[in-house]
Amino acid sequence: MTSPSLSPVPLLYKRILLKLSGEALLGEEPFGIDPNVIRRIALEVQELVKLGVEVGMVIGGGNLFRGKKLEQAGLGRISADQMGMLATVMNAIAMRDVMETMGLATRIMSAIPMSGIADHYNRLKAIHHLKQGRVVIFSAGTGNPLVTTDSAASLRAIEIEADILLKATNVDGVYSADPRKNPNAILFKTMTFDKALSDELGVMDLAAFCQCRDHNLKIRVFNIKNPGVLLRMVQGSTEGTLVER
Repeated sequence: MTSPSLSPVPLLYKRILLKLSGEALLGEEPFGIDPNVIRRIALEVQELVKLGVEVGMVIGGGNLFRGKKLEQAGLGRISADQMGMLATVMNAIAMRDVMETMGLATRIMSAIPMSGIADHYNRLKAIHHLKQGRVVIFSAGTGNPLVTTDSAASLRAIEIEADILLKATNVDGVYSADPRKNPNAILFKTMTFDKALSDELGVMDLAAFCQCRDHNLKIRVFNIKNPGVLLRMVQGSTEGTLVER
């Protein structure tokens, strides 16, 4: 059963979809998963669930597999994307096991049937798990090549009727340019979907922006490295960038 709310501050969002890039799990590691990072994120998610927030997650696979380099060596795009989908499943299994050891009930739902490893994606079952206080990790993207995990996140967020899509990054929000390359880049506190699309800002896949715009689903882009950020997000913090109509 869902835990009763213990938060002294009203929660702005009851159901969220948290999108993590695979790179967010790297921490200080050059490849794979930093145990300290995945545990910190799991603890922050656990805190939300204890407060009664329903949490769905999509995790990318870039920390384990980057298809572009192999494409240059002759690997086909379709095969590269299929391998990338499997990488997201590996990350989902790691996150689930860390959460389960903390006593946090977690389910993996895969867009690709994987009997014995993950449940096949079912929208109604996903909503049922969320209502029961279980974290649901959506893996394998949409099951189709040529579609990013950003688009998978926006699709799942719309399907489960999330209140907001929280896009976790390694920077403080949406900038006018890459802040790691341009120290004069400007951080936007708010922006419209139309501006994000017209400026082709690379923080998120343009198809995902279109989906969220068409279904009036707000996106908040924020820095996952900031301790306690997930709790602040659901309590209405204005850090990061809010993308809306």
